[in-house]
Amino acid sequence: MTIKKFSGEWNKDLKWDGARTRQYNNQVTETWMIGKSEGAENFAFRYYQLQPGGNSNLEQHGYDHGVFVLHGSGEAMIRDMTHEISQGDILHIAPDALHQLRNTGEEVLGFLCVIPAKRQKGGKTVWSEEGISFTE
Repeated sequence: MTIKKFSGEWNKDLKWDGARTRQYNNQVTETWMIGKSEGAENFAFRYYQLQPGGNSNLEQHGYDHGVFVLHGSGEAMIRDMTHEISQGDILHIAPDALHQLRNTGEEVLGFLCVIPAKRQKGGKTVWSEEGISFTE
């Protein structure tokens, strides 16, 4: 069993002890809380923060995502549709759906995202966090 104790300040500085973090696009912070390092065989659990005007990568994967918006507002582009999203919204992004989340608000957009622990890459099964360089 793994418990990542909350060590931040709710609605201001969300963080968890022992979590692994990286930044990309100078606008996105990705925090891995549960994954390979915790021995999770079936899922990875992450927290994202998108700065105002920021967006996640435009991606398409052979697996689905579960997303829960904790704070802020923005839009989710899924396939060829754009949907407004805000605190409390839950999204299912189907396998192979082209997708991107964007912060269109004035505050940080924060959301939890669950994906499979492992995925297919180059004909092999690999851990989802394989190859990621974390800063914390």
